[in-house]
This record gives sequence, C-alpha cells and structure tokens, in this order.
Amino acid sequence: MNKRLESVDILRGFTIAAMILVNTPGSWSHVYSPLLHAEWHGLTPTDLIFPFFLFIVGISIFFAYQNKPNTKSTYVKITIRSLKLIGLGLFLNLFLPYFPFINELDSFRIPGVLQRIGIVFFISSILFINFNWKTLIGISIFILIGYWCILGFVSFPNGVEPTFDRASNNWANFIDLNIFGKHMYQSDYDPEGLLSTFPSIVTCLLGILVGNVMLKKPKNAIVLVLISIIFLGLGYLFSFWFPINKAIWSSSFVLVTSGWATLILAIIYYLTDVLNLKFGTIFKYVGMNAITIYFLSSFISNFFYLTKIGENSNVHSYLFDSLFVHSFLSNKMASLLYAIAVVLFYMSLGYYLFKKKIFIKV
Repeated sequence: MNKRLESVDILRGFTIAAMILVNTPGSWSHVYSPLLHAEWHGLTPTDLIFPFFLFIVGISIFFAYQNKPNTKSTYVKITIRSLKLIGLGLFLNLFLPYFPFINELDSFRIPGVLQRIGIVFFISSILFINFNWKTLIGISIFILIGYWCILGFVSFPNGVEPTFDRASNNWANFIDLNIFGKHMYQSDYDPEGLLSTFPSIVTCLLGILVGNVMLKKPKNAIVLVLISIIFLGLGYLFSFWFPINKAIWSSSFVLVTSGWATLILAIIYYLTDVLNLKFGTIFKYVGMNAITIYFLSSFISNFFYLTKIGENSNVHSYLFDSLFVHSFLSNKMASLLYAIAVVLFYMSLGYYLFKKKIFIKV
C-alpha cells in the first residue's frame, strides 16, 4: 500500500472541522446538547472528536514510521515534532492580543489539546519503532487495566476511598490539582491532565494497530468492521465497572471511541479506497493541513474573544450579534450558524492551501 489513503485524510479533516464546529459557537449560552461534552460520565458526539483525532495520529504514525530505521535521526525527528506541538499549545494558552502580550504566568493553563497530541505522538512513536504489534497490545491492556485499578481501588494515604466522580478523591483530579495547581482548565480538574494522558496513549496505539491491519488486509473493510465491533463490545461491557468518561479518559472511553472511529473509518475506506468513489473530498483538503488549520482556528478564536469592542463586547460577540442574531432565528440556531460559517471559512482555507500545494508540516 504505497498510495496515500484518502479515507484517513478525509476522517482527519472531518475531525478537525468538527473540532472547530464545537469550539466556536456564536454563544456558549445557546448550544444544542449534542454539540456539548457530557457533564461528566456519558458520551456525546462531541466527546468522540478528540479521541478520533488521536486514533488517526496512530494510523499516521504506522504509515509514516513502518520503514523508518531505529536510529538517532529518527528519534530526533520525533522529538522535534513533539516539541513543536507542545510549544504551539503553550503559545495558544499564553498569548494575549494586547500588551504585555503574555498571559499571567502564575495562572495560565499548562495542559491542552496540542500538548496532549505532542506527548501522545512522542510516546506512541517511540513504542511503535521499538516493539511489535503483539507487545503493543500487551502494553495497551496493561495501561487500560492499570488505570482502572488505580482510579477505582487504590486508597488515598489518608484512607479515603477513590471515586470515578468529579471530586477531590478522584486520582486523576487529585494529581493534576497537586501538580498544576491554578494552571488547569477548571479549578478542580483538567480534561488533558497528566494521569489521563496514559489511556489517551492507548487510543493512539489502537490507531497504530488498525493501520497495521489496513496494510496487511488491503481493500478489506469487513475486517475493520469486525475490529470496531470488538472494540465497541469490550468498551460498553467495561463501562459497567468503569464509566465512559472523556474528562478522565476512562478505559471504557478509549475502547468505545476507538470502536466508533474504526467503524466510521471502515465506511469511508470502503467508499473511497475500495470503490474509488469521490466522497468527502473537501475534508481531505482540511486533513492534509490539519494541525495548521486547527492552530489557526484556535488562535483567531482566542484573538476574537480577547479583543474588546467597547466596554461590554468583543470581536466575537460583535460579529455574532451583528450578522447572525435575528428575530426569525432561535438563539441556538443562530449560534450554530455562526459555528458553521467559521467551519466553512477554514474548509475554504484548506482548499486554497491544497490548490496552492502548500502543506505545512508541524
């Protein structure tokens, strides 16, 4: 399989478009529930987006590094790319569009989406070039079961029993609070925290394993469907003991989201790479500059929110109120239309970059 898989680019691009859609509503006070994360336990369509991307990172690692030599040069390239991703994430959290142009160092958020992608990419790539697929499966099982045991059964030093709920005696929250302090997304937890990074690595490793299957079983979407059924079955079964939860990236969440990712990939793979149908091409354009478009969307969104217009408005709210708020639209529909307009802008940017043959490697 030498040619680039269109299905992977399409799913990657769709995931980025979905990220932008759910991250940029016209008003956070008026959002349809499927476009919000679950409050804690549970699963919404929005909760699928980030694990889908990490899963695709795994597939990309497989095809990019399957023939790479295990040399110092390879490690250097992996390290540099990881540091770029982490650096871009920290920049987004630190940047202010006004003097002194840097957020308060004693309270800015340290974790983040790009930071997690960078860490997961680094560890998963190192594991992939050093171990075979059977060992990677063993590592994945060890992490998923170990994470469940730590969060569910290891008591705190003061004798308090652990919980999976959003509480101070949740190990994932406890560790983040004691290490990051004020540097978190919320005062009591961070969805891209330290301990939950370990199961997110498994999401990427499962993507690597699916990439391996796609190489060994080319043009066979049925195998991917069977794998998705196994992941989904194991994940929903596991959820009886370890609830599906994105905020702490529970082990059941890893399996269920990987199952849905594999199933959707199988459908797109069958349509585009097996039947050679022209399907979702616009998402492919976005997928070929995925990190660049995600970074720009986050940067510009932050810029719009932080740039004031008068005392009670900013660029974001001004555009939303001026262009999308109308008496004939419900508040939620107006908010959604704003998000769709933003998505269309970045999809157009992806198309422009593709036509100009501009592919920015991050």
